[in-house]
Amino acid sequence: MNVLFVCLGNICRSPSAEGVFRHVLDSENLLQPVSVDSCGIGAWHVGKAPDLRAQAAAKLRGIDISALRARQLAPDDFARFDYVLAMDHDNLRAIRAMQPSDYPGHVGLLLDFAGHADAEVPDPYYGGEQGFEEVLDLIESASHGLLDHIRSAK
Repeated sequence: MNVLFVCLGNICRSPSAEGVFRHVLDSENLLQPVSVDSCGIGAWHVGKAPDLRAQAAAKLRGIDISALRARQLAPDDFARFDYVLAMDHDNLRAIRAMQPSDYPGHVGLLLDFAGHADAEVPDPYYGGEQGFEEVLDLIESASHGLLDHIRSAK
């Protein structure tokens, strides 16, 4: 099973989601059967580490995302990932515009797995540190729901 998290620039929300989901998988001893990655819609931050505030907030929860590097969503991602999960509706529209018509996987919003149908993970980039904590809370909830979904789909 392969999961890709997607946000706008791949420096706040999607690397946080990658780190949190890896942490959840690791705590369940499930890291091997699941591959996890993140990317952005745009290329503004390609090659850069996650935002320092995202790193700090994750580190407070025992999650190190400092080694991650931003990359842009690519057409071949649809061949590599079973789940392509967007942080917001704009990301979702951009993903669907690239999605091959015969893609057999799941494209949707991450928070659908947290019981918040059609809800968005807010972008904390222009806000304060509390926004990063809120994002992590939402992502953590969705990560557990996603893992439950993956387990039930097998």
